[in-house]
Amino acid sequence: MKAVLMDAFGGVDVLKVGEAEKPSPIEGQVLVKVFATSINRPDLVQREGKYPPPAGDSTILGLEVAGVIEALGTGVTGWQVGDRVMTLVGGGGYAEFAVAYASHLMRIPESMSFEEAACVCESYITAFLNVFMIGEFKDSQTAILHGGGGGVNTAAIQLCKALVPSCKLIVTASPAKMERVKEIGADFVINFHETPDFTEVVKEYTNKKGVDMILDHVGAKYLAPNMNSLGYKGKLVIIGVISGIKAELNLALMMVKRQQIIGSVLRSRPVVEKGEIVAEFTRRALPKFADRSIVPIIDKIFTIDQVSDAHRMMEEDKHFGKIVLRIQ
Repeated sequence: MKAVLMDAFGGVDVLKVGEAEKPSPIEGQVLVKVFATSINRPDLVQREGKYPPPAGDSTILGLEVAGVIEALGTGVTGWQVGDRVMTLVGGGGYAEFAVAYASHLMRIPESMSFEEAACVCESYITAFLNVFMIGEFKDSQTAILHGGGGGVNTAAIQLCKALVPSCKLIVTASPAKMERVKEIGADFVINFHETPDFTEVVKEYTNKKGVDMILDHVGAKYLAPNMNSLGYKGKLVIIGVISGIKAELNLALMMVKRQQIIGSVLRSRPVVEKGEIVAEFTRRALPKFADRSIVPIIDKIFTIDQVSDAHRMMEEDKHFGKIVLRIQ
């Protein structure tokens, strides 16, 4: 099968389109003919040699796919060859075929294209897991979402406005993306270039109450302002550490305000646990995609032969929403 291969770790130039062995589904898995996948930041980190796939998963890049079922493994029920599906994969998305666990599959609504479906699993499930299942974000609460126009952050904004419409969202973004995040639902936008310590503006916006939840991928640099911006019983959910992994923490403040800091990753969770997350997302969020209340935001679609250009676009951080890779 056609696939994106690497013979070394490094920059975008290590990505080559070549031939790889077609995978076969084991018990509980299906083989998916991939029509589209998307570029996610962990793909870039894996390309650089800093994020190996979980044991047993494909070393080919790609964490989500959209396509049709090509074959069923033993023990799979409820699915048929030819079903349109989107799914998380532990690896292998940048290829014509990929294997996925049946418990991780979601049916693609008739209203969605393969390219739109390829945007859902990694970014939207990550946002849903951390904002709603872990962060327990509710109507009338206020959250800070870091990440400007990235895939997870734009997904989180859309999900919050669709599922808890009375919420208030504070979003940090670069100047070039501030207006666009407002357009998709941000209530208050902070220019992180001008205001790296956002504590005072958050206190002013919340009348000194602070926020109920923060979704953060920045890490060390934002730990102090995050904790200072959290209100009583607030939750800080950390899903990335791009600014570093070590920072000082005021434990006394955390104790007095009964705050929580929660670390979270999706890729390395056990198969059964991922299945439970997918099931909850399917129940609560997928109907919003089916009725077009939520439409995945696609910045640009590349072909598989343009994979280096797609990675370069993400590295330059000029995209808004998702970057899609069309396979078929």
